[in-house]
Amino acid sequence: MAPPTEATILANFLLPPVPLPTILTLKAFTALFTRKQQAQSPDQIRALYRDLQASRVRLTDAVAGSIEREVKKGFAQRRVVVQSRRRDGREEVDDEVEVEKSLFGATSNLPAASKPHSLNSILPEMESAVEDVEDEIRRTEEETEILLEEMRSTVGSLSDLRYGKFANGQLREQVLDGLQRLETACENK
Repeated sequence: MAPPTEATILANFLLPPVPLPTILTLKAFTALFTRKQQAQSPDQIRALYRDLQASRVRLTDAVAGSIEREVKKGFAQRRVVVQSRRRDGREEVDDEVEVEKSLFGATSNLPAASKPHSLNSILPEMESAVEDVEDEIRRTEEETEILLEEMRSTVGSLSDLRYGKFANGQLREQVLDGLQRLETACENK
């Protein structure tokens, strides 16, 4: 049996194994309400159940997407470590890598040791690398947009300061009043 991967561990612990109707049927859900509520508003109870179902599906989809992103991050982190080791030219034995090899063997998520690739083995690696680069580009573009927006906001604020356009229209009067009180206090001493 192959050792569990990060994706299977996260999915087993974070995703519900069955849909809501398997766990709680509409009839069982309706039974949670008083007889009076069941008689007065069966349509509302049914709508609430459907809303609960839809909410659970949305949450499950969001968690599954987060798991997928985490797995991609894990692969990217491993790739960065391998690349940095190659750049550094270090061939030191990493205790953590050795422990993982001894626990999970060669089928773990560790990069394979310099085996020559065949056409069938290189294609998945290349596709994974393309996905990682595209993901990095997307994250960089998002960070760039955030920084650009912050810069625009800063420039706008500085422009307002230069031309005297403040969010607080009474700021000028408040500053002058404060200065007048300061002058008065200084003269009285």
